[in-house]
Amino acid sequence: MGYNIAVVGATGAVGREMLNVLADRKFPVDEVYAVASRRSIGREVAFGEKTLKCHDLETFDFSKCDIALMSAGGTISKEWSPKIGATGCIVIDNSSAWRYDADCPLIVPEVNGSVLVDYMAKNNRKNIIANPNCSTAQLVLALKPLHDENPIKRVVVSTYQSASGAGKEGMDELWHQTKGKYVPGQEVGAQKFTKEIAFNVIPHIDVFMEDGYTKEEWKMMAETKKILDPKIKLSATCVRVPVFVGHSEAVNIEFERSMTVAEARSILREAENIDVVDKREDGGYITPVEAAGEYMTYVSRVREDATIENGLWLWVVSDNLLKGAALNSVQIAETIVKQGLMQKAA
Repeated sequence: MGYNIAVVGATGAVGREMLNVLADRKFPVDEVYAVASRRSIGREVAFGEKTLKCHDLETFDFSKCDIALMSAGGTISKEWSPKIGATGCIVIDNSSAWRYDADCPLIVPEVNGSVLVDYMAKNNRKNIIANPNCSTAQLVLALKPLHDENPIKRVVVSTYQSASGAGKEGMDELWHQTKGKYVPGQEVGAQKFTKEIAFNVIPHIDVFMEDGYTKEEWKMMAETKKILDPKIKLSATCVRVPVFVGHSEAVNIEFERSMTVAEARSILREAENIDVVDKREDGGYITPVEAAGEYMTYVSRVREDATIENGLWLWVVSDNLLKGAALNSVQIAETIVKQGLMQKAA
């Protein structure tokens, strides 16, 4: 039995990846609909070997769909996700619009997929499931198996986030600044980012808050608590780097009890969708270049932090367009289907 799937925001970077992941993972579909804004009507996008023409969000009938994968931004999601959910279609939203709503689960399937059982059993549910921030998704995936074995007290994380985290416009800006005759330090037009991104790093993602943290850093704290454990203390510094695809994170973890490097490696090697590449030699670790296009989340540089009690360091790398967005969304849909939590639309 197949399902009818709508991909909303199908012409964007994440929307296109959603279509690719659905096809690559052979999600059981009857029909897939590409949905976008009115200006994209008739534009073509690829789904496996098929070519789909875009439908207008304003006029599309979502009642014929079982699941809508939403990647059209927070403003559009705030307006449209409740309308789509009211038709009986399950919305899996990639924006930040519903992540902190108490009535909407925030899901990384390997971490808290079981939450979906109770949610889908509710008669008055909104039919909206939130996908976490890209930097949070890979972080909690690495933290979960360790936390299960030895409770985590505190996490300090520094991120190195690629330009694609800011969408196609971010990637285009990095490309245009890098190509041609660009010389580092010369005057360039920064539009998507606050400063030039080529040959530079920017310690600023999303808006600044009153306490000096950025919204991106706050998201990691709030989402880790909601997905994994509200007792975990987390502090983050989020940095944009001149990489096209792939987020990296230096993660410092303080546990309740001692955990050796060997124990941590062993636990992570057994964890679902984590690959440990940790050789203490030149090149014995993963960088964003190797992670781009891969479904796994990679852990390297596992080592003891001798400056705190029960402390370890990790280096965590993942494709932010996949596990941080499209892949995780499709995995949520897969979990719903595998657990038999929904009936097919008429």
